[in-house]
Amino acid sequence: MDEPKTRAAKRAATAQQILEAAQFEFGEHGLEGTTVRSIARRAGVDPSLVIQHYGSKNDLFAIAIRLPGDSTGDDVAGHLFDVVDVRLGELPPETRALVRSMLTAPEARASMRDFLNERTANLARGGGEDAELRAALTVSSILGLTIARHFLGLDALAEISEQQVEKTVRPWITAALGDDVDQVPSR
Repeated sequence: MDEPKTRAAKRAATAQQILEAAQFEFGEHGLEGTTVRSIARRAGVDPSLVIQHYGSKNDLFAIAIRLPGDSTGDDVAGHLFDVVDVRLGELPPETRALVRSMLTAPEARASMRDFLNERTANLARGGGEDAELRAALTVSSILGLTIARHFLGLDALAEISEQQVEKTVRPWITAALGDDVDQVPSR
């Protein structure tokens, strides 16, 4: 990769390097277990640059845990299958940081609650009776799957195969959606 040439480009590259280091540290150690020094060490910068770019550890945490927004569109089941595929694979660093810290850091709890409420509302749109409850249960189940696989190391989820995903996980999601989806094609 080419080195940034302008001062602004160098500053942006340093900020990105710090953010990526922070996401990794928060994902591994949570908000409380991460220090500005550990972030700086991982990023290969002086700790003062972390503060200069992001203000404080808490401000950096708020940025590091932002999850990318997405919409479900018309293919609700397809969207959920994609989400489960991501949750069964390697977690993005911002997701790992957020999930690890959501029970201990108010910022993470608020961010996760807002994210899950948005996902629930998107899934429940036009879904008929009990759509919001079914959507909330589906979203909560996927969160539980994420925690059980990546943080608790539940044996049954450690080496789940694509065949098991097709045979068990996809029908589970389809059933959770209820009457909202008539036929969900296999992938």
